[in-house]
Formats: sequence, C-alpha cells, structure tokens
Amino acid sequence: MRLTLFVHPITDLRLGGETRIEGTALTVGEEELRGALLQDSRLESVAFEVVRAGEHARIGGVFDVIEPRAKQPGDGYDFPGAISPMALAGRGTTHVLRGMTVAVLGEPSGSVIEMSGPWAEWCPFSALHHLVVIPNPRPELPRHMALNARKQAGLRAAAYLARASLGLPPADTEMYESDGPSQPRVEGVPRVAYIAQVHSRQFVAEVDEQILYGHNTTGMVPVVLHPNEWLDGAVLAPNAGLNVLTYHYQNHPILTELYRWQNEGKVALVGTIATMAGGDNFDRDLNCTLAAELTKWALDADAAILTKTGGGAPHADMGYTAKLLEDMGVKTAVMVGPPNLSPERTVESSTLFNYPEVDAIVFNSGGAYFELPAAKVERVVAPSPEAAEALFNLEKLAASRVTGVTSQQGAQRLRALVY
Repeated sequence: MRLTLFVHPITDLRLGGETRIEGTALTVGEEELRGALLQDSRLESVAFEVVRAGEHARIGGVFDVIEPRAKQPGDGYDFPGAISPMALAGRGTTHVLRGMTVAVLGEPSGSVIEMSGPWAEWCPFSALHHLVVIPNPRPELPRHMALNARKQAGLRAAAYLARASLGLPPADTEMYESDGPSQPRVEGVPRVAYIAQVHSRQFVAEVDEQILYGHNTTGMVPVVLHPNEWLDGAVLAPNAGLNVLTYHYQNHPILTELYRWQNEGKVALVGTIATMAGGDNFDRDLNCTLAAELTKWALDADAAILTKTGGGAPHADMGYTAKLLEDMGVKTAVMVGPPNLSPERTVESSTLFNYPEVDAIVFNSGGAYFELPAAKVERVVAPSPEAAEALFNLEKLAASRVTGVTSQQGAQRLRALVY
C-alpha cells in the first residue's frame, strides 16, 4: 500500500477575508472557518489567534496539536471515522501544510507551547506557525460531549485549511510504501514491526472519545494496522493527552525512521500492532499475549519496537509484551521514561520491570521533572483571560508541562542520560 504526501510549505500565516495560499503564505478566512465549525451546534462560539514562529509568546491550555492535511478528492476521507465516513486510511494522495499546526485549546491546566526563551530549544513547535483554535462548547453540555466537540473542531479546522492546497503543485513529495508481511524475506535484512498502545484502560474512554478510526477503543484487542494508517489520520490522540499528540502520529518519528531504513535496505517494515494497556490482570495478559502472537505469526517479524501510552501500568504491559516476544525469538527494543515516573531520577524507578531478556531499553522521556526558567513573553494565548493572566507570570516550567518536550511517541529532543 502506498501513501503519497504532497507537501506545501507554509512560511507565513495570517487571518483575512478569504482562505487562500499565495506562494508559501496562508491566509485563513476567519469568518468562513468560524461558520464551518459552528455548524456543530454543541459549540457556543469559537475564537482564532495566529501565533508565528519567533514571537515572544506562550500558548496555554493545549488540548491537541494537529498538522493540516486533506485527502486528494477520490483518494479517501479526511480523518476517516472521526469527521468523515469510515474508510481505509494510508493510501492515495494527501495534501500537507508543512511548517504550521492547528493548536486546539481546552482546559486551562493543559500544557503550553513555548515560542521563545529557554524552553524554545526543546519545544518542537517553537519554530512553527500556529492557528490557535479556541472552541467554546455550550456550558450545559456533559463533559464528554464538550471534549468531542473540541476534538472535532480541531480536526475540521485542519482539513479545512489543507483543502486550500488542492490543485496547487506541491513543493515536495514524500512516499511511504510497504507490502507488509507479504514481502519476501531478504537475507541479512531483518523484518521489523512496531507495537504501540493507543490508549490505557486506566483512563476510561468516553463514549464518544475518538482514538482509532473514530472509535473509543472500548473492548478493543490488539489489531494489525498498516504503517501508513498511523500517518494518514486513522489514529488520534486521546482526550487525556498523556504526552501523545495527533501531530506526532501524522509525522510518527519511529515509523518515518523505519521507512527511511527500509529505503536504505537496512530493514523491512512488515507492519504495526495497535494495542491497549489493560485495566486489570486479565486484560493485561490478553492484550500482551495477542500483541506478541500477531507480531510473530501474522507479521512474521524478526524484531519489534514497542511504545506505550500512559504511566506505570502501561509501562509494565509494554515490558511484558516484549518479554513474550523475546521468548518467541523476536528481538525487542522498548521506550521508557514517562512523565509521571522517576521524580527521584533513578534508572530503577524508570524501568518498573526487570526481564533479563528485555535488554534494549531507550529512556526517551526522562527529564520530565527537569525545570528551566519560563520565558518573559509579550503575549499569552489561552482559553480564558484568567488562564492567560496566570500563564503570563510563570517563573519556571517543568519539561512535562511544555508541549512535545516529553513524548510517548519518541518525538522529544530532550533525553535522559545515565551517569
């Protein structure tokens, strides 16, 4: 299956009367976009702000970050199952606005995007332009409906913006293609799979929480996905955040690196498994066993990379899945070091499992408790004036509070070192 990305770089972003792309400048038709989003009657209002790369600004209360993308007409649907009819993602052509995001704001206690100051070097979004979308659900709505309305507003805004590029020639083209487990074995080229938790039952999914093709994952067992499905809108960040962002699924650092290695002849990328972290011992044993079995027998993998979503229990599930794989002869590498582990900064408390077989461990998010001074900013964009005032006078920020600095998807720039 082949996915082609038509990349349109955006180097300037502004609000205006009509949505259009001129060169590499995007003008967002504010009233037209507002009208499109307010077709959702659950929203009382929606506000927009533009924050540009290089501004001395802070964006607070971040709910999700999404890269604007839209399918070529006839090639599929935008964010299928979530804002469009169900259809297979990951094939055909998708238009991408690269260099900008849709930053959706929600709870005032959410994370922040630091555009300047000490944290800007480590925040992967400081060098991008942002259309900040602030959806205001009707106050009488149940919380789960408000969260769903907020999520859908961000997805619809992302697709709306990217549709401005339809018909324009791309500045660059990216192609992702894999024949999955059907590709023949090549001597000396290991067959690699990726196993990722998309949610944890520690955080009960809302009835309308959209994570996998618009489904809330209730009752989900491990499922095989083509790598391209992650890159093309099939998997979305959960409501709880958990240092997972839709943007990093769309630009998944592990999958794009494995594709690069495949193009260089180093590995064969044979597929992925989307799984859950269990809510009890039965769930844990079931999910871990099925994930390992699918990797070994359905994907015929020689090796697997594993990541998680959530804290301690998901951490242990990931380790146990890796142990089962090692017992089957499948070599593994796991990424550990979530934001709510190891406040005392020890390797032992970051690991939580001790399987001698699982000996390739990457501490990807350690340093979540590392603090730096907060930037002195000229402007704060937040869900409310009260939240903006509180964020304006911050003195320090921990890594786990800055969007993208700690990442369950391996996208962070800050690493933990063992001394």
